[in-house]
Amino acid sequence: MKFSLFSFAKSVLVCATLGLTACSTTNSGDGEYSDPLEPVNRAIWTFNWDYADKYVLKPASKTYVTYVPRPLRTGVYNIVLNINEPFSAVNSLLQLKVNRAAQTTGRFVLNSTVGLLGFFDVASYAGLDRQEEEFGEVLGYYGVPDGPYLMLPLLGPSSVRDETGDLIDGLYWPMAVIDFWPNVARYMIIGLETRAQLEEQEALLEDSSDPYEFVKTVYFQNITFRLYDGNPPLIIDEDEEAELDEDLEDLLDDL
Repeated sequence: MKFSLFSFAKSVLVCATLGLTACSTTNSGDGEYSDPLEPVNRAIWTFNWDYADKYVLKPASKTYVTYVPRPLRTGVYNIVLNINEPFSAVNSLLQLKVNRAAQTTGRFVLNSTVGLLGFFDVASYAGLDRQEEEFGEVLGYYGVPDGPYLMLPLLGPSSVRDETGDLIDGLYWPMAVIDFWPNVARYMIIGLETRAQLEEQEALLEDSSDPYEFVKTVYFQNITFRLYDGNPPLIIDEDEEAELDEDLEDLLDDL
């Protein structure tokens, strides 16, 4: 679900945590990511990163983190994430992940009652960890390709499949009944928290030779990582494999 200027933040965090290894085992299938709108996407990326983030989101996130007490921040953030649990449960069921759907439903019921609408994440203490599933993953589960890459103003990286999934997720209860301004507040809270989490990994982006390509690669790799629940299939590059075989044969011949 897109929720901030840089929805890729979690993607960067995941891949940084894994050393970019688990996220680099597979891609869109043909070795390249579909980006027919690259000139437009790059222009939007420049606006997002060089202006919107630099002058708005990053300062706002730092101010929020500095002046809002951590217990209050955590509680409000938990409430916002708790709203996502119903669509995660249904999307899990649509992928035949019955156990995960039951766990997510249990999380929502427990946190919405004992946890005071989710302010306290008591479900995690009970061993029910959060496992978000988006409808874009449902489409991927049934073989729908990613489609062209999209860099959206203020919202960050996406794809045709991801955008379609977001539209469907927005039709689930309680998402569909949330009024406009409360929904804006929800997006702002998640955006500020996500940008704060990205702070420690920002150097990865700044040190890359092409930040635009870096973000695009991490985005698609993380989508695949999520689709396979952290165990993406290993796709072997046949050309590299053939080259390694030739080098090995030459080495054996020399011996």
